[in-house]
Amino acid sequence: MIFRRPTATDGPAITGLIAACPPLDPNSAYCNLLQCTHFADFCIVAERQGDIVGWVSGYRPPSSPECFFVWQVAVSPAARGVGLAGRMIETLLDRPEAGGVTHLITTVTDDNKPSWALFEGLAARWNASLSRRALFERDAHFAGAHATEWEACIGPLRR
Repeated sequence: MIFRRPTATDGPAITGLIAACPPLDPNSAYCNLLQCTHFADFCIVAERQGDIVGWVSGYRPPSSPECFFVWQVAVSPAARGVGLAGRMIETLLDRPEAGGVTHLITTVTDDNKPSWALFEGLAARWNASLSRRALFERDAHFAGAHATEWEACIGPLRR
């Protein structure tokens, strides 16, 4: 397994991977291309035998540079069950661009059990607390068209 920064030519494969991983929101191909270029330092692909089997996108919010926001995690069904998502996130946090990060944040819907298991597992492995609060609510922010997104916050990180 090779972990690396994405490039623009990875865009179609990443879009396809995300489509194969419901219930992930299918960002536009253009959004994925921006992540592969403008945000490449905060994104990672896992490649096995020339195929992209894992993707994590993220960034450091300008208003909270001590945080690392995990935007999306996708792992091919053929690569699940070996801790790939957690290894990709830890690799991102080990990059120089993540210097000074004290908290990992993300948003997850209540029904996304695999994502909750991932972030609860990371918090336990890092011996850090995990808190959650409603960030974008179904009715107030999505006009009833999307489930509430809960912000999960892990930290402080003592890695």
